[in-house]
Amino acid sequence: MMEIVQKAGCGALLSMTLLGSALAVPAADAQQDWANLAAYRSANAQLAAAPLDAGRIVFMGDSITEFWTPSFWSKSVLNRGISGQTTPQMLLRFRTDVIELQPAAVVILAGTNDVAGNTGPATEDMIAGNIASMVELAQVHGIKVVLCAVLPANRFYWNPQIQPADTIAALNERLKDYARRQRLVYVDYYTPMVDENKGLRRAYSEDGVHPNEAGYKRMIELVTQGIAAAAAGKP
Repeated sequence: MMEIVQKAGCGALLSMTLLGSALAVPAADAQQDWANLAAYRSANAQLAAAPLDAGRIVFMGDSITEFWTPSFWSKSVLNRGISGQTTPQMLLRFRTDVIELQPAAVVILAGTNDVAGNTGPATEDMIAGNIASMVELAQVHGIKVVLCAVLPANRFYWNPQIQPADTIAALNERLKDYARRQRLVYVDYYTPMVDENKGLRRAYSEDGVHPNEAGYKRMIELVTQGIAAAAAGKP
């Protein structure tokens, strides 16, 4: 039921354009919609009017999720990634983009842009706290959680003065420990994708942050196992 379907010859997975159902928010409205709640409003409304898919899975995240081509998955998997977003923005839209869609499970991959300072300075406590709040909201509504490690990065091309490698490693240790204590499925993207400099392996990325086709293929292998474990109730 909760299964990702891999397709042979899927082609390029990374596109630096907005993918899926994300809609551009007019500049005049941007300050009034800080969390970009409008991005998936139309798509969510269409889903609400259709019969509920009992095996629905929502992927919540930032550009790493958004650029993950939906055609690589089954139709039950919904992409709710928004490029550039931080965990407080995701937390604000968690109700409309996850809870109200009534999925069986949610896959949470978040934190990269917090470390990059996209919406201002963020401590590990703040990032971990926002992620924990998303987890708790999901659990209250009977949604199974697959919590993912932040991908490695030792530089951000849009904010080169930040040195993120050690912060990401430390954040992942906190997330892993949190998942253990809460008996959550934890998908460790970090360990198999990190290089000797605590960055994302060149084989998996062109820019050091976003996965390429090989990177997404590796992630699919890992998250598929995590979703299966969540469906079976095995953290």
